[in-house]
Amino acid sequence: MDANATANQPFISDTPAAKKAATGWRRWQVLLPVCLALVIAAVLVVRAVKASAVKPVPVVRTVPVVTAPVRKADLPVNLSGLGTVVPTDAVTVHTRVDGQLMSVNFREGQAVRQGDLLMQVDPRPFQVQLLQAEGQMAKDQAMLKNARMDLERYRTLVKQGIIPQQQMDTQVSTVDQAEAAVKSDQGGVESARLNLTYSRITAPVSGTAGLRLVDAGNMVHAADATGLVVITPLSPINVMFTIPADNIQHVLANSRVGKPLAVDAYDRDFAKKLASGVLLAVDNQVDPTTGTVRLKAQFPNKDSALFPNQFVNAKLQTDILQGALIVPAAAVQRSPRGNFIYVVKADNTVELRPVEILLTEGDSIALKSGVAENEKVVIDGLDKLSPGTKVAPTEATAKSKP
Repeated sequence: MDANATANQPFISDTPAAKKAATGWRRWQVLLPVCLALVIAAVLVVRAVKASAVKPVPVVRTVPVVTAPVRKADLPVNLSGLGTVVPTDAVTVHTRVDGQLMSVNFREGQAVRQGDLLMQVDPRPFQVQLLQAEGQMAKDQAMLKNARMDLERYRTLVKQGIIPQQQMDTQVSTVDQAEAAVKSDQGGVESARLNLTYSRITAPVSGTAGLRLVDAGNMVHAADATGLVVITPLSPINVMFTIPADNIQHVLANSRVGKPLAVDAYDRDFAKKLASGVLLAVDNQVDPTTGTVRLKAQFPNKDSALFPNQFVNAKLQTDILQGALIVPAAAVQRSPRGNFIYVVKADNTVELRPVEILLTEGDSIALKSGVAENEKVVIDGLDKLSPGTKVAPTEATAKSKP
């Protein structure tokens, strides 16, 4: 045997005890990994048994939801536009004569009728003018009477040949002049009477008086640019609003039927309906800067819910969708794949249904397909649902419906 190989091998005693000890060591080298593997396996089995003993039994989760039935009804087709309330008339009252304003006979904000006395200008100068005009007319009437009497005498004398025809013709001209003077005097009398009438400033239209612009005691003139008070009728009242020009032909086609189109006025948030009226007129041109057409609607406004220059939202009803399947707008959900809703089935599980929207009107949506009448659709609690989810449905009340 090689000397180097002999030198690298460990020394093993040839005694029986040493050989026995070496054999026992080899056995432990084989058994120790096996025992260790058995212990690890036993530990894992015990843990698995414990884990399976405490694992809870899965419970089916029930989601509370609010539902609403699919109803079949007529849905109005409306066009909306921002509008402004305008009065049928807005009259600024001016004085037509010069003078001192003696009295104000109305309260600011008072409803006045046409012909009611509003203010009084000092009438005395106009009474004096009337007396002077009447006196002048009486004088000229007396002269006319005398001229006519002279003319009758001249006619008799001409027939008798006592005076020439020329003298009678001159007297005829004198009578004509006297008659013209009387007519002129009559005009002066009527003018003085008219000025006296104008000293009483009356309401030209019925309506509501605004804040007075001149106080009693001031001198007023017919040439004043500022008036005395503005009167605006509140009943009826108009609303001017606009709609897109693309819809004007549809409006005109429905307005030609003969029945006026209904218009509702809402507040700025579209939360409260203020009044109902009818379409009165359509403008004859499109505004090129906005691409819209102006429309005018009239409202009775008996309760004064509309006020001049108030901003409102006008809703014009152009048509009615007959027998539409209507659901609350809250029921329709949107996804990249399209619109869908959750329908509650008989076993209180939900089913996802794709739907096609036909028309949206406020909080109601008319569907073209996807649901049937009286089916229950989920309108609240949608964020916790998936197809097949068990639900505890509650019918929506009038207050909870969107």
